[in-house]
Amino acid sequence: MANDSMRRTKIIATLGPATDKAGVVEQLIRAGADVFRLNFSHGDADEQRRRVKMVREASRLVGRHIGILGDLQGPKIRIRRFKEDRVQLTEGQLFILDSSLDGNSGDETTVGVAYEHLADDVKPGNMLLLDDGHVSMLVEKIEKPCIFCRVQVGGELSNQKGINLHGGGLSAPALTEKDRVDILLAAELEIDWMAVSFVRSAADVNEARDLLREAGCGAHLVAKIERSEAVDNLESIIDASDAVMVARGDLGVEVGYASLTSLQKRIIKTTRTRHKVVITATQMMESMIHSQIPTRAEVSDVANAVMDGTDAVMLSAESAVGDFPVKAVAAMAEICLGAEAHDLVSGRRKGRDQHFQNVDEAVAMAVMYTTAHMDVAAIVALTESGSTARWMSRIRSDIPIFAFTRHKDTRRRVTLYRGVYPVYFDITDTNTERLHQDMFNKLIDLHKVDPGDLLVFTQGDLTGISGGTNSMKILRVTSGDQPVNSHNGRIND
Repeated sequence: MANDSMRRTKIIATLGPATDKAGVVEQLIRAGADVFRLNFSHGDADEQRRRVKMVREASRLVGRHIGILGDLQGPKIRIRRFKEDRVQLTEGQLFILDSSLDGNSGDETTVGVAYEHLADDVKPGNMLLLDDGHVSMLVEKIEKPCIFCRVQVGGELSNQKGINLHGGGLSAPALTEKDRVDILLAAELEIDWMAVSFVRSAADVNEARDLLREAGCGAHLVAKIERSEAVDNLESIIDASDAVMVARGDLGVEVGYASLTSLQKRIIKTTRTRHKVVITATQMMESMIHSQIPTRAEVSDVANAVMDGTDAVMLSAESAVGDFPVKAVAAMAEICLGAEAHDLVSGRRKGRDQHFQNVDEAVAMAVMYTTAHMDVAAIVALTESGSTARWMSRIRSDIPIFAFTRHKDTRRRVTLYRGVYPVYFDITDTNTERLHQDMFNKLIDLHKVDPGDLLVFTQGDLTGISGGTNSMKILRVTSGDQPVNSHNGRIND
């Protein structure tokens, strides 16, 4: 079998100044990056255009299909700036948040706030967490536009740090005017996935999808779970989305870090159960911003997410601004492979009593049941949209699933599906009688299977129709022009 060492968990690397250097994106792909993230919180439109061009060119040079994920900034609520760029706050001191204060006038007693409705959203007794919880303060009284607070946990506070309300409840809408402009840019750049920040409900996802489609963008939607309200509405948000991201930074601040690990596991499990894609993100290998190796705690963090069944793990500052972006990706790839050797995710006993909603799902379950009881080397899904490959990746993850498709957007999109690998294959250029042999030759040339291997093949009667998969065949791989052995019954070795 030619594919024993194939990594199933996908790696998302964030683009930034560290990746703008010549040749770095190509190195990141060779190290294991499957998808690149554009962080719309940083960089102007021309920077994003240059980065997309770099990814597409590097993808061509390396010969791998690579996806691009755009991440909208959303309504990140921040303080404004200090006269001296930063202040030191001490426990017990009074500190004022003032939405009317000039943007650069902050000092040791007060600072401006970029969100004018903050005083409407909080009340005395609320806890405000600044800079991801490094500084916390208790609201004592409100005299609009001022919020008078008592510092509970002091420390250094610098310009434009974020503000969270412990327990959630801030009313800022998920999509800002900047996000609407960035959606138009995403359509121009033909990105594959779009992440919506600070989602509160399914309505936020639906609004983003409508705006994307109006802009002519076919990107699939990622709902970032980073608000307490999103946790309360988790199932409906998952159903409205194509994927979710466990955005652990703001989420951990809002729900409390003691609850974060169990919540992460719940989100991963619920998302997979509902047959959607899940990404685990934020500070996964934070030490590698400046270190060449991860900490033991970071290794365990990544490995546990993998063993819980996450489709992808994401690097943020580690690759965007870190000193060792390529080493960070390589280390994450190694950890994923190590964790997959002891993977706890299996579909061998899942879904037996499940009622199927569509034919694709039923075929996927039949394939997975078959692979659980036969020595199968690979699964091939001849697909238009990639949906059947996605269904199969939800059920079982230890046999590689090759999504054969002529559509470039499908090939790039499935790069985020756990255990799914895109392959260019144009059915319209293939003689029907030679379909299986052409497929074998393609996989042999890619060193993914060997002659004599057993594989499972799925396709639809109506090629070109999305969601049309309705058949499964068990095939023995042959080479060259040998006759193809299609098995509908007992396998004769």
